[in-house]
Amino acid sequence: MNLLLCLTTCPDAASAERIAEALVGEQLAACVNVLPGLRSTYRWQGAVERADELLLLIKTIRAAWPALQARLLELHPYELPELLAVEPADGLPAYLQWVAGAVRT
Repeated sequence: MNLLLCLTTCPDAASAERIAEALVGEQLAACVNVLPGLRSTYRWQGAVERADELLLLIKTIRAAWPALQARLLELHPYELPELLAVEPADGLPAYLQWVAGAVRT
């Protein structure tokens, strides 16, 4: 399968919306869902940290992954942003075709 579901977190709505708009506007993603209400607990520079964040679910294709990765690093306010890509096992064929057609390769 060609589709990737990418996950990243943002510290606030403004950065989440800026990233979502850029990725979709530049055709690096077909769709970005912004989910508020996330509470993260993580270890950073030797200390346990907690933060209220927003989760972005980014739908793209494998061919756009390198460009999406580079652009997210340019846009993201974090020193080291979370960015994971997961390849779904399956999906509605028409939806997969839509994602593939909406992303520039």
